[in-house]
Amino acid sequence: MENSSYEVGTMNPQNTTLNDIARYLSARDIWLDLKVGDKRELFDAISRYLEREHGISQNLVVTSLSRRERAGSTAVGLGVAIPHARLSGLERILIAYSRLAVPIPFGAPDGKPVSHVLVLLVPDPATDEHLKLLAEASHLFSDHRFREQLEASADADAVMQLFSTWSTGS
Repeated sequence: MENSSYEVGTMNPQNTTLNDIARYLSARDIWLDLKVGDKRELFDAISRYLEREHGISQNLVVTSLSRRERAGSTAVGLGVAIPHARLSGLERILIAYSRLAVPIPFGAPDGKPVSHVLVLLVPDPATDEHLKLLAEASHLFSDHRFREQLEASADADAVMQLFSTWSTGS
């Protein structure tokens, strides 16, 4: 994602804002300092929350995220993972963010453990919107200033504000 020649705006020539992620993310779906020991515990915690708050089957979420993860790690490097899955019966795209209390191994290409997790769940069959969101998330997290401000955010509202206002020209 990030290299020494990366310049903000070079991956998005229109220099548009990245508010598409914020359209599907809400402050209630942001968890800071989540304590989990591994991917399994992370997926369990996410799925329990989504079942309780959004009525999405815990088993379906765990199974779908785990299946996708077995196909290849969703860690993108720089301490970031973007687990994503298609869910039958899901009516709309749902995004959740978690900053982990302690980074966990995730099979990242750079070997770094993950502390930032952006979960993307899309209806099955999925539209191209989920591919656009994945690309935007990768671009967003490739910006070291965004990651630094995310680390410094004290609460869910501050994180939501950061996601809502960050742009490639920030």
